[in-house]
Amino acid sequence: MTDTPEPWRIKSVRTVYTNKWIAVREYEAVAPTGADALYGLVHPHNLALGVLPIDEAGNTVLVGQQRFPFGRYSWELPEGGGPENLPPLEGAQRELAEECGLQAEHWLPLVSDMHMSNSITDERAYAFIAWGLAPDDRFAKDSSEELSVRRVSFADAVKMAVSGEITDAFSLVMLLKADHLLRTGGLPSELSRLMHGKA
Repeated sequence: MTDTPEPWRIKSVRTVYTNKWIAVREYEAVAPTGADALYGLVHPHNLALGVLPIDEAGNTVLVGQQRFPFGRYSWELPEGGGPENLPPLEGAQRELAEECGLQAEHWLPLVSDMHMSNSITDERAYAFIAWGLAPDDRFAKDSSEELSVRRVSFADAVKMAVSGEITDAFSLVMLLKADHLLRTGGLPSELSRLMHGKA
């Protein structure tokens, strides 16, 4: 394709609802086709941040919690939100400490500026692989979260992603991208050995 498509044009915008986590905005717009359109957008006030931790035995850490939107329990990699004005790595380090009580010596970018659900939200996501893990109890857990934590091998976590046992999209992206990098030699040798279970 050589032609540049017409962009959306915004005629007006109003905030329908806001709280400390999100704003819901309604746009009167003109679609790329030239037709008038009404568009609703959810804007999170934070970046989405995720961590794929790998311990000395080649295990990763899954966090279990009851998720409100679907009314069901979900096993996920550690993830949460961080301020847009701070480096994503700082927020990811805090999430690992808050949700898992861990810190890591090594961090490798895994996902940069991923668009989580680009038809309804402008949420942006960043993720990292973390290894060289050690305990970290500096941060208190969120009062609205009742979390369970378990360790499974990286290979088993990938199987959970493929089988549908893990349904969280961010966790799926992290696991499947890391698995691809592992299979294609795209990771540091030390990390590859850990993820293969060869400490």
